[in-house]
Amino acid sequence: MTTSLERQATDLPPLTPRLRRLLKHPRLMHYNRLWALVLLANGAFLWASWTPSTRTMSHMALADLALAVLARQQYVINLFFRLATWAPTSWPLKVRWTLGKVYHFGGLHVGGALAGTTWFLAATISTHNTRQATVGWALLTLLTLIIATALPPFRSRHHDHFEKIHRFGGWTALALFWTHTLLSSPGPVEVSVLAVVTFSVALPWLRLRKVAVRLERPSPHVVLARFDHGETPFAGSSTAISRSPLKEWHSFANVPAPGELGFRLTISRAGDWTGAFIDDLPEKVWVKGITTAGVANIETLFTKVVYVATGSGIGPCLPHLLAAEVPSRLVWATRDPRTTYGDALVDEILAVQPDALVWDTSRHGKPDMVRLAYEAYRDFGAEAVICISNKKLTWQVVHGLERRGIPAYGAIWDS
Repeated sequence: MTTSLERQATDLPPLTPRLRRLLKHPRLMHYNRLWALVLLANGAFLWASWTPSTRTMSHMALADLALAVLARQQYVINLFFRLATWAPTSWPLKVRWTLGKVYHFGGLHVGGALAGTTWFLAATISTHNTRQATVGWALLTLLTLIIATALPPFRSRHHDHFEKIHRFGGWTALALFWTHTLLSSPGPVEVSVLAVVTFSVALPWLRLRKVAVRLERPSPHVVLARFDHGETPFAGSSTAISRSPLKEWHSFANVPAPGELGFRLTISRAGDWTGAFIDDLPEKVWVKGITTAGVANIETLFTKVVYVATGSGIGPCLPHLLAAEVPSRLVWATRDPRTTYGDALVDEILAVQPDALVWDTSRHGKPDMVRLAYEAYRDFGAEAVICISNKKLTWQVVHGLERRGIPAYGAIWDS
């Protein structure tokens, strides 16, 4: 474990040319490009068809809303990651750099929802079936509510309400869509697509179960949750857990240990739910669906990577550090690591990362993480940096490096 205040003096590389730097702006990130691409594709279809019939507009609404649902399906997400990370490291870095942005797939969900709602509005306006129009306006009202509460101003301030509206509103919208479709004398294609969407929504809930959990609380700030209910997830995946399955779910990175059954979750105090979880130490929790790939899975696209973490962000990094599938170097800034996370966890990290830079913020204050990340990237000869931190710092590191021509990745908080 090393720290050095002298590292702060490292000069960062110059910014890339203005046009290239513009493409790395947060507003032009791949997430936004994807939803814009979906809208453009729908606009092109409208332009080509010029005056589509009501039935055609209904078909387009169904296709787009199916895209919105399926883009969030766990098996589909894992497929996205598998296809993106299939590329060998011999491919040009620019290609692998772009493939590494696979975790921006949420843009497909947003684009499909916006386009589908717009098509459905047009179809409802043009319909002459009174009963179908009544159902259509009810569905449009619900879809508008779901979209409005999913916008950042509401979602960031009232996330629990957003989650409930999205869940129960989504289920109700699906039922209304079935009703609307059946009123229009549908063909086998419409029924088949709706059946696939319904199965996709139901599938995670068909695997709902309550499982035992063993909790270790090294400090009032964090709990290490150990699961052994017959599953050993792959490194880089996450599991959603809940104490009240119809109310709220929280996803955490799985930490499987090589050669051991089961896995761990690192849960830090970051709100009311996690605070109550740490204080109560429940004996059982609910899980559903399958483990799902996360951002750090893109590590296999590169010959060497640097992991940058702050606080409990070490959790998503740890399984990759333990698996050592790709050579890596860790930069971890946290408050009093041994007191907060326990000697056992810190020793486990240092056993696989003896050259890690562990910055104790209680002794040295908050560091310039962009500079520390760049120095580790440069000294280690890495091809990419993966940052697991809070939203503000993740943006600082990812965009601070990408504007300087360094591939960097971090969560985008779109789910």
